[in-house]
Amino acid sequence: MSSALLLRSTLPRALAARHFARSSLLVRHASTATTGEDAKYKYVPGGPILQGTVNDPTTFPPPNPSHGSYHWAFERLLSAALVPMSAAAFVGSANPSVGAAVFDGVLGLVLVMHCHIGFDASVVDYLHPRKFPVLGQVAKWGLRGATVATLVGVYQFNTNDVGLTELIAKVWTA
Repeated sequence: MSSALLLRSTLPRALAARHFARSSLLVRHASTATTGEDAKYKYVPGGPILQGTVNDPTTFPPPNPSHGSYHWAFERLLSAALVPMSAAAFVGSANPSVGAAVFDGVLGLVLVMHCHIGFDASVVDYLHPRKFPVLGQVAKWGLRGATVATLVGVYQFNTNDVGLTELIAKVWTA
């Protein structure tokens, strides 16, 4: 039984090592087989480096204050502001006034911005344009369209219905 276990553990490793050694020799042979300026793959000491593949280094974006530490601080400030704003909406809904309409607008804008930033981070992280050139753009513009549609819907809800503060008060007292 121990010999079977030993055989199962060493055989795949030996085959994998043999496969990788053979494939590296084939690549090295292909890179040196054709010499001169017409060679598809040039020999590079230390291993082949193919241009236009995942071996290329990542290009750094140009410095932009809206995508650096200011952007991170704005996201955290927006997230932290939602907690007291939700509580203030509950307290302020007891006596509706002119300020409630302004507060409904600000709360609606902050909620939609918070959701947009979160979904945008997911799209940027998981649908990178280098790997998904078409789907990433479709998702990015779909998110932008959904954000605009949501802003229009929140505006309509605040102006033609009870508003966000009254909605929060009704949900919390239900």
